[in-house]
Amino acid sequence: MFLPEAPAQPDFLELDAWLERMRAHSRRVGQRADEHLERRSRDLKHPVHDFLFTYYNFPPAKLKRWLPALGQVIEVTDAVLVEMPWLAAVPMVREGGFCRLDSGQMPPKVADLARWVAALSRAIQQRPPRFKCFGLHEWAMVYRLPREKIRHQGYELRLSPERVASVVESMTVCCSHYDAYRFFTPLALPMNTLRPTLEGRVDLEQGGCLHTNMDLYKWSSKLWPWIGSDLVGECFDLAWAGRDLDMRASPYDLAHLGYEPVLIETLEGRLQYEAEQRDLAVRAADLRLRLQEAAEALAGPGKPG
Repeated sequence: MFLPEAPAQPDFLELDAWLERMRAHSRRVGQRADEHLERRSRDLKHPVHDFLFTYYNFPPAKLKRWLPALGQVIEVTDAVLVEMPWLAAVPMVREGGFCRLDSGQMPPKVADLARWVAALSRAIQQRPPRFKCFGLHEWAMVYRLPREKIRHQGYELRLSPERVASVVESMTVCCSHYDAYRFFTPLALPMNTLRPTLEGRVDLEQGGCLHTNMDLYKWSSKLWPWIGSDLVGECFDLAWAGRDLDMRASPYDLAHLGYEPVLIETLEGRLQYEAEQRDLAVRAADLRLRLQEAAEALAGPGKPG
């Protein structure tokens, strides 16, 4: 029978402690998830924020729901479980006044994914970050593309198509992220100095890359609920900030939505982009280490990733 020794166990969370974590999680993700759902109900699009819910494809309802990580035990009351019934529903298990995730219900494929995520995280940490891409990937996605084929229909470019092409051609395109590179226009693909592939993520991704750092949300959410909601929420918050910079540095004119552009076609704009990119990379480094450790715990003993 499951008998936690409440005060003695370092992974035991008293009621007030985890309720505060849940409130912090709600502050990070709640309003943003609700606003997305409200837009979706009215068939409205947002060129910046929707990406966090469509590309990463983690349901807003799951994002909002707080759960402890595997190995954490939380104190509960009947009143709390009436208000938050998911805390006593599968894959959670209740024992008296405590709830925890049931490790016996974790599918084997979760451990396999966790092993790979840990390996990716280690590789990125061991590789020096690079900070000279200046967000050109969004420009390469519209490079010499007919207006009717541009992804964000209904939003004008800040510069003429000819000027956009000139900016791309005047700089070094060095994208290391496959999921950005694969959306380059046919004419932009051969301009990239690297050839990222889906299979080569572990060998190429690096910690200066905006999309690699945003992907911390993707990998953490794929390990939910076993990884817990705290880390997922913090990675979502980082991805939100990354997406903001991504689109401010893009060639799209989003000023009417409150997005002041980062003018990477100028030296001042490139310096601004790199400074913000470095700040995000510092935040990401801490989260990546935590993701690695959490993934290793989920993977358990066995063949290294």
